[in-house]
Amino acid sequence: MFSVFRRFIALSAAAILGGCAMIPPEPIVTGPLTAEPPAAYAMPTAEPNGSIYQPTAYGNYPLFEDRRPRNIGDIVTIVIQERTNAQKSVGTSTERTSGATLGWGAVPSILPGNVSPGQDFNVAGSNTMEGEGSTRANNLFTGTLTTTVVGVLPNGNLQIAGDKQIAINRGSEHLRFSGVVDPRSITGNNTVSSTQVADARIEFRSKGVMDEVQTMGWLQRFFLNISPF
Repeated sequence: MFSVFRRFIALSAAAILGGCAMIPPEPIVTGPLTAEPPAAYAMPTAEPNGSIYQPTAYGNYPLFEDRRPRNIGDIVTIVIQERTNAQKSVGTSTERTSGATLGWGAVPSILPGNVSPGQDFNVAGSNTMEGEGSTRANNLFTGTLTTTVVGVLPNGNLQIAGDKQIAINRGSEHLRFSGVVDPRSITGNNTVSSTQVADARIEFRSKGVMDEVQTMGWLQRFFLNISPF
């Protein structure tokens, strides 16, 4: 009875540990992904005074002012142009040789009689180590994503965030982006390169058959964790 209970405990622990392999990765884009709409009672209305420019009206711009985003809820299109290329190569070589020799010219009388001058002591050793390693990474990510302004910093920089989700058949993909943009980097058609976004966080995930194929099975994950090799 006790052996059956131990087997049950072992199988339960294996299932729990292996289940950790199915936990989805933590998102790197956190926080709101779109601007909160203003409350209906907080939206200022235009005064019927016959003026073309109403500075208190929500979404109204001065007559000679461009339409670049500057307020919460404005649209900014991000042109993703990320390319990274890193390479590293290391090599190590060490060599060490040591030796020790002990010879008896005269044997002290206090030593046993079987110790004679012919009994020399000689020790030699050497140690050699060589190691080489190299690594290389080359990544390319391009695309476009339209985001909204979710916050305005005191210095005028814009906090942007956006999310795009695409579902095809039984699979889905989503692209998330967040960062801080200087309004002066935004072009006339409200676009900015991702290389000019500070604190940029780009996340591209998929869910469905393609994602399940790339996920290691829980039993294989369990044996991989406990294997000493």
